Amino acid sequence: MAEIAVEGKRHTQHQVSAPGVGVIDFPGLPEGTQTRILPFKAADGVPSRGVLYTRGGEKTVVCFSHPRADMSQHYVIPHVLEAGYAAYGHQCRGLNNDVDCEHEKIVQDLAAGFRFLKEEMGFEKIVLVGNSGGGGLFTFYQEQASKTPGERLTDTAAGEPLDLNSIEMPRADGLIMMATHPGEGALMLSVIDPSVVNEDDPLSVDPALDMYNPANGYREPPESSRYAPEFLERYRAAQAARVARLDAKARGWIAENAFYKAKMAEPGFADLPVEEQHFIRRRAVAGRYMIIYRTEANPAYCDLSLHSWESRREVGSVATTDVMRGNYGPGGFSRYITPRAWLSSWSTASRANVLRNLGSIHEPLLMLAYRGDNVCFPDDNKAQVDACPSTDKTMDFIDGDHYGLPLTERDKGMAIIVKWLKMRFPAAS
Repeated sequence: MAEIAVEGKRHTQHQVSAPGVGVIDFPGLPEGTQTRILPFKAADGVPSRGVLYTRGGEKTVVCFSHPRADMSQHYVIPHVLEAGYAAYGHQCRGLNNDVDCEHEKIVQDLAAGFRFLKEEMGFEKIVLVGNSGGGGLFTFYQEQASKTPGERLTDTAAGEPLDLNSIEMPRADGLIMMATHPGEGALMLSVIDPSVVNEDDPLSVDPALDMYNPANGYREPPESSRYAPEFLERYRAAQAARVARLDAKARGWIAENAFYKAKMAEPGFADLPVEEQHFIRRRAVAGRYMIIYRTEANPAYCDLSLHSWESRREVGSVATTDVMRGNYGPGGFSRYITPRAWLSSWSTASRANVLRNLGSIHEPLLMLAYRGDNVCFPDDNKAQVDACPSTDKTMDFIDGDHYGLPLTERDKGMAIIVKWLKMRFPAAS
């Protein structure tokens, strides 16, 4: 494996509370930080890369990743470096684009990086920081790494062969979850708009399931809406039904591919008329894409009585205070995606489910909940902690939004993380 190093580079010292800091980046690194770009190939030959930050003598490396976002400049990194820990951000194969993201494949990227950190760099301990969607990815990785070879998955969520038993998956020594949602599939179940009548028409609406309908309890922001339990029960059932319909569409397209691939493998395929061969071949290789409208419709965005435990959020979603624009406007979760990526990432078929995976993780756990978060709610985080069988688990809070802002609250969270690490993992002397 080739290594690209930026040795001896001097980084300007900044305070993390400096003006202009971004939502998942840092304004600078501690003096003397060395940065290395590490290219990898996973077991299936697909490339990805990691960014390693060290100052010298570190025994523990604190790791960051996400199914699509670049966490290699995460705002926690300067703090752990100052505290005597190395930091590592893995940029998985789907960086900035989860159109074809399959979690079973990207955990192979992480395995390649973590093997290098342990075997080549000699780090004694690995700690995973799962921020937002990184929580689903890292708990899935750790759940699989905790199994002995022979007990791991042998297929993707789409049912296609992929054997995680054949690769080395170093097990992490601790997990930090911060602003962690339930996992992309579980999140989608809570935010998908069930009032969509026609999947090809982004404006189609069933008024009886419309969370923006005043008759259902909606009130114009910033006033909090108030939905009746009966409406919410119908709403949640309809959300599950829509996800099931999308699952069926995805599985149908995948099955069609498989059917025609099998036709191509039949002994008489080469003897068929060329037109018939083309008919079969096109359907065997066809790449279909799902367009999924309106995936920002959680009633909790409008009704502050929902998920109210330890929550100090205001009306709005993670993207905007204009809850209708957030749902009907451009962008949004899983808007354009392959059937395989839908099943592996955004469907309830996804294995990257934080609540389920934490149920088999015994390493030390820190859950840092953000009370102002509009997408990752403290009561969900509490349920995740309760599900974890670890005898060393801690839950703490800051009053920040999904990105830990304002910066005064973010700094409080960083102090909590550093203190937790210092009590459990060796730092540089």
